[in-house]
Amino acid sequence: MTPKILRALPALMPAAALAQDKKVRMQMAGAYPSAMPSLGQGQLYTADRIRKLSAGSVEVRFFEAGALIPGSQYLDAIGAGTLDSAWTSLGFFSGKEIALTLYSTVPFGPDLGEYLAWMRFGGGEQLMKELLAKYNAEVLLCGVIAPEASGWFRKEIKSLDDLKGLKMRFFGLGANVMQKMGVQTQNLQPGEIFQALQLGTIDAAEFSMPAMDLTLGFHQVAKHYYFPGWHQQATLTHLLISKQKWAELSETQKEIVKAACDQTILHLYAEGEGIQAKALKDVQAKGVTLHFWPKDIMDAYRKAWTEVVEEQSAKSPDFKKGWDSLSRFREEYKIWRQHGYLQ
Repeated sequence: MTPKILRALPALMPAAALAQDKKVRMQMAGAYPSAMPSLGQGQLYTADRIRKLSAGSVEVRFFEAGALIPGSQYLDAIGAGTLDSAWTSLGFFSGKEIALTLYSTVPFGPDLGEYLAWMRFGGGEQLMKELLAKYNAEVLLCGVIAPEASGWFRKEIKSLDDLKGLKMRFFGLGANVMQKMGVQTQNLQPGEIFQALQLGTIDAAEFSMPAMDLTLGFHQVAKHYYFPGWHQQATLTHLLISKQKWAELSETQKEIVKAACDQTILHLYAEGEGIQAKALKDVQAKGVTLHFWPKDIMDAYRKAWTEVVEEQSAKSPDFKKGWDSLSRFREEYKIWRQHGYLQ
């Protein structure tokens, strides 16, 4: 065999492996309107990368949020094998197991770099997979976004008393904190939030970053926009796949799906950071006032979060296991953060 042929073999081998793989068709249900920047477009990006990297051997058919079944039912359907996959966030299923939220976003938690480090190199991803195995689901990290906003309010919040009795859409573990402030929270799906705010079913709402919030039109109803997003300094999204569909994929195809998700993570991180400044200027131009939470309210949120951790750790062994793992990692990581980054 000539040296020229030997050099060509590595390039030919992946194509040859794909040619041997049988074609697999996979439904992918989305959790976000696909027209939405970042998370919405990220779903389509993942599906497209899987198709292209697999040279069509994995044919993904994307369905808009709620087109097949309500987004809140995705995990059950995947576990039952009646839905192939869903691009979503584990935080939407906190009602089934509160520990799932630890692998989605953590109040006052790590920023994106530290969060990914724990997931990939600190044991978080393994704990997440063990937890999802109980629901007969395969799970892959498949997207990220950096800090979110803290919420849209019809009226300015000047004190903790102003929060009491408010009805608010709130996601993940932050909702438990807001409940301690006297807020009545609901974990509405993205497509349900604007109508609830417009009709007065809720008084306030948090969803995501400014660029995504802008597309949902919250500024038309609520003119007070609060920062920082203490409840979601970093957010992970996931590709859930039924065990049956995962088993249909060859080892090469599985690695391709993983690679597509890794590409989505990088793409969404860079894009998310690149589009927020313009979005903030746009909401200001629409008559929205940007606010920072005062120190006393932030201190109250942080105190309530400590209480939530203690309560949930006592209720859920899986939450305690995940929280203990994250806490150990953050304690070890602290010396690097203190010395490696500008304070």
